[in-house]
Amino acid sequence: MSRTASIERVTKETSIKLSINLDGTGKGDISTPVPFLNHMLDLFARHGLFDLTLQAKGDIDIDFHHTVEDIGIVLGNAVKEALGNKEGIKRYGKATVPMDEALANVALDLSGRPYLVYNVNLPKVKVGEFDVELAKEFFQAFSNNLGANLHINVMYGDNVHHILEACFKATARALDMATQLDQRITGVMSTKGLI
Repeated sequence: MSRTASIERVTKETSIKLSINLDGTGKGDISTPVPFLNHMLDLFARHGLFDLTLQAKGDIDIDFHHTVEDIGIVLGNAVKEALGNKEGIKRYGKATVPMDEALANVALDLSGRPYLVYNVNLPKVKVGEFDVELAKEFFQAFSNNLGANLHINVMYGDNVHHILEACFKATARALDMATQLDQRITGVMSTKGLI
């Protein structure tokens, strides 16, 4: 069974082509006009062991918001499509990841009910040209379009780059856990028979 998806989304603001293999080896081929996001998505692919190819263009002359949010939308839709009917997946995943002085904890449920809890208190600063509040916009779009209950909690940290890196790595590792197939599971992991 191939757990892959390819999605193309073109709007007046962005143009995005993305493909993902949930059972990959962590290869990332990421090209967007947002260098910090490229770095985060490369880490996401590597730590989730997803093969991820992404080409994106956007109206960055305005700011990075549309591009970052739309990439979250497309990535969420691609993972959802690759999961199909979700039969046999573990459904839940969690990961705690340190990055030097920062520590992030992520828990997620591929329930079909999107909800984001984002306890990441950051100053309104930039990492390079990246406004750090856009990370929340990315995760909100990703959660909404995947249909995931996603909790991201940063326990502590000082360096904004390290904090966000821990968040992306932990999300990838939690997603890898949740998407894993378990031969003991018949159908879907729900007493309702549907997720």
